[in-house]
Amino acid sequence: MITQVFLGLLLGSVVLSGTLKDPVNMNQSKDLAVTSSQNKEIVTFGGGCFWCIEAIFEELEGVEQVESGYSGGRVDDPTYQQVCTGKTGHAEVVQVTFDPKVISVKKILRIFFTVHDPTTLNRQGPDVGTQYRSVIFYRSQEQRAIAGEVLREIQSEKLWSDPIVTEIVPFKAFYKAEDYHQDYYKLNPGQAYCRIIIDPKVKKFRELYQDTLKGK
Repeated sequence: MITQVFLGLLLGSVVLSGTLKDPVNMNQSKDLAVTSSQNKEIVTFGGGCFWCIEAIFEELEGVEQVESGYSGGRVDDPTYQQVCTGKTGHAEVVQVTFDPKVISVKKILRIFFTVHDPTTLNRQGPDVGTQYRSVIFYRSQEQRAIAGEVLREIQSEKLWSDPIVTEIVPFKAFYKAEDYHQDYYKLNPGQAYCRIIIDPKVKKFRELYQDTLKGK
């Protein structure tokens, strides 16, 4: 991923942009939007490098956990190296566990559509490939409906000049990424990708959504 950053810089394109042994599977629960405690909800989506998306959603009030991982592909228990080839069908995603009494899934998805570019097909800045596609994996019909509603609202408000290409598809399984990918921005603030790519995205997010931040 670091190689991609420097390639991006050479091209002049600076953008705001452990494997799980028991993946969550659609057959394990009739309603995957709710955890076993019955008072938390989970939403899974991808919008480019999972380091970027994870860093943003960890700061939201009401969000209790954000995990980076892989979803949407054909390979069970994939490694980062496999996903990077673009041949597994998996996207880099984050799995967000939140308290719907504090923040709604609609609010979370609206933020999702505004903190990455949902109009670039299989790409976010220097990160190119199907693994970086914009995608929402809905875990219930309610999530599916809300995702569609938010997408239409964003389109009607013309927040993006180009057509939105975000996929809205059923959730099947989530594979947690290797340990060194978790909390990457928080643990590696001086790393080049964090300083050049993630810092501007987080700064923009904080300016736009001050009222949603933890400890505001």
